[in-house]
Amino acid sequence: MSLSLSDVKHIADLAQLALSDDQAAKTLEQLNGIFALVNQMSAVNTAGIEPLSHPIAALMPDLSLRLREDQVTEPDRRDAYQQPAPSTQDGLYLVPKVIE
Repeated sequence: MSLSLSDVKHIADLAQLALSDDQAAKTLEQLNGIFALVNQMSAVNTAGIEPLSHPIAALMPDLSLRLREDQVTEPDRRDAYQQPAPSTQDGLYLVPKVIE
């Protein structure tokens, strides 16, 4: 896929951007470069390749993310925190309606 100069100018017009002819030509070159890179990447055979948990893992396989079990380490103090509130219900703070 590639764009033409008229495509770039049309997109700039839709985005309400004022591009000079030089800026439009430079943008066209950059966008077509991105499309060429995407086409090149799409041509790579990735069958059988497992996704990496971290990009550096391809270079350093012994590197792994340190995972731990989720554990509650703090006591539940919701009631104490809500005690000074003017109005609460079912663990939620009640506030006056400000939007009709």
